[in-house]
Amino acid sequence: MSNTPQASGTPGPRQRTVEACVALFVLALGTITIIGSLQAGIGWGEEGPKSGFFPFWVGLIVVLASVVNFVRAVAISPRRLFAEWSQLAEVRKIVVPMAIYVSAVPWLGIYLSSALLIAGFMRWLGRYGWPLTLCISLSLPVLTYVTFERWFLVPLPKGPIEDWLGL
Repeated sequence: MSNTPQASGTPGPRQRTVEACVALFVLALGTITIIGSLQAGIGWGEEGPKSGFFPFWVGLIVVLASVVNFVRAVAISPRRLFAEWSQLAEVRKIVVPMAIYVSAVPWLGIYLSSALLIAGFMRWLGRYGWPLTLCISLSLPVLTYVTFERWFLVPLPKGPIEDWLGL
């Protein structure tokens, strides 16, 4: 990452802008937490604190920290480059497939989704051959199944394939 813009086109977003946007996003999450906690109740009941008591205080701390981060980003942060657009494109190669993976888990289950993600990354980014890709992308979900479902007795999200196999 360079601190000076390059002559060819737009260099990318500035650090100040990115930090301010992240602070506002986290502030929104903290606000949502506070609102949900108030709806659940933040006082004390007969048995102790109500279910929204601790989340309320965590949300309040998050909101206050976000305000501090936003002020620092706007008032103090230098106007240096956060990342070049080409660097952000490299990050997008990971973020987009991971978002698809997370979205697919409720419908396909964690095992099939994981096999597809591993195979996709190995072929697309790693440029591995099909034999190694298939071996690893199929064996890791099986290992995960045996470890969590059989040994630790922790059920993980299943999809239609697991139902069809009776797992």
